[in-house]
Amino acid sequence: MSPQFTSPNGYLDGNVLAGLLSEIFAADLTSCGCRCGACGVVEPVARALVYFCCPGTVARCSHCSAVVLRITTTPAGRWLDLGEGAALCLPIPEQ
Repeated sequence: MSPQFTSPNGYLDGNVLAGLLSEIFAADLTSCGCRCGACGVVEPVARALVYFCCPGTVARCSHCSAVVLRITTTPAGRWLDLGEGAALCLPIPEQ
């Protein structure tokens, strides 16, 4: 699931989420606004700092580094963590 390359800082920008999010949602969400629960800044998902060196994929706010989104794939499905304890478990599409 993670890209075959890494950046010197250990993260990539939110554009790398396009493929993963397209498997879950019909629209390209990288241009959608995402409000950080910690600092309140609203920016496109594409501006997030995305880390693959952890369990799942973690997107952090580019302003304060708070986690704004987590995506993890388990045998039960693909978990989309929306913060504050809210999460969705979506079925993995048949391939």
